[in-house]
Amino acid sequence: MTDKTHREELDDLIAENDTGARNPSGLSKRIIFAVALCWPLYQLYMASPLPFVTGIGLIDDSQQRAIHLAFALLLGFLTFPAFVRSPRNYIPRYDWVLGLVAAACALYIVVFYRDVVNNAGGQRTLAETIVSMVGITLVLEITRRVLGLSLVVIAVLFSAYVFLGPTLPDLISHRGFSLNRYVDHMWLTTEGVFGLPLGVSNSFIFLFVLFGALLDKGGAGNFFIKLSFSMLGHLRGGPAKAAVVSSGLTGLISGSAIANVVTTGTFTIPLMKRIGFSGEKAGAIEVSSSINGQIMPPVMGAAAFLMTEFVGISYFEVVLHAFVPAIVSYIGLFYIVHLEAVKANMPVLAKVRESSLLAKVWSFLFGFGAVALISGVVFAVATGLQTATGSLATPLAGLLMAGLYLWLLRIAARYPELEIDDPNAPLIEIPELKPTLMAGLHFVLPIGVLVWCLMVQRLSPGLSVSWAILVMVFIILTQKPLMAYFRAANPVSYPSTLKAGFSDLIQGFIAGSRNMVGIAVAMAAAGIIVGVVSLTGLGLLMTEIINAVSGGNVMIMLLFTAIMCVVLGMGLPTTANYIVVASVMAQPLVTLAAQNGLIIPLFAVHLFVFYFGLMSGTTPPVAVDSFAGAAVARSDPMKTCIQAFYYSLRTAILPFIFVFNPEMLLIGVESWWSAALIIVSSTIAMCVFAAATQGFMFVRSYRIESALMLVIALSLLRPAFWLDLVQSPFSSVPPDAIHETVGNAEDNAQIQMLMEGENFSGDMIRRKIAIPLGPAGETGEDRLQSATGMTMRFEGRDVYVDSVDFNSPAQKWGVDFDWKVLELNRPNTRMPEELFYIPAYGALVLIVLAQLARRRKKEVASYV
Repeated sequence: MTDKTHREELDDLIAENDTGARNPSGLSKRIIFAVALCWPLYQLYMASPLPFVTGIGLIDDSQQRAIHLAFALLLGFLTFPAFVRSPRNYIPRYDWVLGLVAAACALYIVVFYRDVVNNAGGQRTLAETIVSMVGITLVLEITRRVLGLSLVVIAVLFSAYVFLGPTLPDLISHRGFSLNRYVDHMWLTTEGVFGLPLGVSNSFIFLFVLFGALLDKGGAGNFFIKLSFSMLGHLRGGPAKAAVVSSGLTGLISGSAIANVVTTGTFTIPLMKRIGFSGEKAGAIEVSSSINGQIMPPVMGAAAFLMTEFVGISYFEVVLHAFVPAIVSYIGLFYIVHLEAVKANMPVLAKVRESSLLAKVWSFLFGFGAVALISGVVFAVATGLQTATGSLATPLAGLLMAGLYLWLLRIAARYPELEIDDPNAPLIEIPELKPTLMAGLHFVLPIGVLVWCLMVQRLSPGLSVSWAILVMVFIILTQKPLMAYFRAANPVSYPSTLKAGFSDLIQGFIAGSRNMVGIAVAMAAAGIIVGVVSLTGLGLLMTEIINAVSGGNVMIMLLFTAIMCVVLGMGLPTTANYIVVASVMAQPLVTLAAQNGLIIPLFAVHLFVFYFGLMSGTTPPVAVDSFAGAAVARSDPMKTCIQAFYYSLRTAILPFIFVFNPEMLLIGVESWWSAALIIVSSTIAMCVFAAATQGFMFVRSYRIESALMLVIALSLLRPAFWLDLVQSPFSSVPPDAIHETVGNAEDNAQIQMLMEGENFSGDMIRRKIAIPLGPAGETGEDRLQSATGMTMRFEGRDVYVDSVDFNSPAQKWGVDFDWKVLELNRPNTRMPEELFYIPAYGALVLIVLAQLARRRKKEVASYV
């Protein structure tokens, strides 16, 4: 097979999974082009202030979602063939009909919006029922084409549950609903197909996908690969380390693990194989790196935006909490690659120009200091500008940004253009860092604008990415003509460079639209599952189901959830998997944990679900991401899949750790010192865990060393485990002292109550409930009522629940009127859990010294 044929097969793989495998010609091609171009233009218009300025397009969110879905359905039916044998070079008539009918069903809500609103909650007309049923059917059909049968089967089963509720066992039964109620909920309101997932897709996700496509078309993707290679390629196992870093950087602009694997892997995998990695290991490293790209803030695929809606916290908080586990996971993979290279004694690729150790250290310190200095200056200038100029800050910042852009381009013009190298060339040299960095440093500007708006100015995600897109559009249109000018090119070439920039912009718009079809369709289909949960109350029933399956054991609950994520993820994309499992399992898990004496933050459970959804990309027997890596590496798919799963074990332990130790998510951390200690200890712990699983640190480890390293890693990740064995976290107090205990508790403390009472079935049950108290300052009675929704009554020394507020935490825990408090536990004052870092680090130092001694002995023996 020639390299050209292999590249075409890889492009087809991306098309079949992400952008649609159909590529017609003639009029059909022009229509697809027009639809794919109009979609981003519409989204950008709606995200701008123009509808309010012009009065054109002032429609509410539900109508915007309908138009968003109409674009996705029409483009999906035109670009994704119905079957494997369906034509690729033209669009059959039935697909034209299906696409137009599907778009019309979505647009019905826009055209007949007043009638749809007036009929809400009542009997729907025959036309509304027909449109809804046809629309739901066509959403499921396009989901089958784009994502496979798995999500379709799940949506159909959930829909059947709506009608079959009265016939099911008592544990999962409900009163049942009519067809009129079903179509009303699923298609004609914002609870089903047009619900929260599609709303997030319309408001945020499309713009971020478009931003990534524009960055890639502008040349940022190639810049990230070359920059990673110039920084790390000269190290032992350098191409593999470059793959880890470049995939992480590419993950910032690509929401697709498959596209990430093929894009960066085409360059890095052949180089990894050349220096000694097997095809299976090279493919697995690229797959693990690309999958981890989806957990990297600030974008995190689409999950970050969904979490803001599901959990009810700001986007800034999502990024803040998700940062530490993402970084720790990447560092762990980087260290695994290093150990693999050292174990195999792999060769080092040659640099263009060698430098001494002192020069390397100075270069690193100078580069780090320069970045810190520039960041500080930018922050100070931007903050001062906003304070001094007020409303003029934005235009003045724009002028300063334009000046900085011109300066960076002028510098870039002094260095050779970044061209894509051939990884199969007989000799590859590591390019110098400075020319590589300077040639593409202007690509940092739009990413910097995005991060600045999101993290510093705290603007909404939609507005932040709109500013970043505006900057990127300007760069794409002007970078080639300006580079030609700065390089003193012939003026005759200026029109052609301007035309090339405009072509890149259009291609970026088209790529963004075609990349978005699968995501929008997944959101719409997942909306059916979310709609069934809200219609039938399945979320409340799941509390009882999970409790029955786990017997109240929190670890079994989490394992059950993890297995569910992995199994569903074998046929679902990450985002759809997250929506399905989170909507069904997240809140019941939090409730059941509280009923069993453990407080788990809701965000931790959502991130737990998201991480295990990612794990499905490496889980046999169905792992599309791993199969893509095997296709690039030309290796055995199943062996590549198993190797990628092995490398991803470090990602699998993190969710269990941050569920039991939320401080790893920087939840409840009150000082920078504590945050720094957690970050450093978690990073070291992940590297120690990687060394334990690899059986190698400085030399091959003894089994006892590997076992001890696992204990050290878990001790550094969750030192409270040992503290709980030494000092109990709670002590018992009389139940009638409840108001005094609650009033005297510190900020954000928690208490435990063992309670007994009748449930809805009349059975007497006991529950140990963990209660987070929140901030101090109120009286004990008011604080308890604020935290739980309960008021208590006292009969002698006995304490009973006198009332429970509707939809309060206590009601979700299953507590009801007249429940009796049997035991009350208050938090103990204990030694700092960080003290257990000392024996862990001490044991680690002993292992390091022992391994270094064995390595020196081995070196001496080989020298003699």
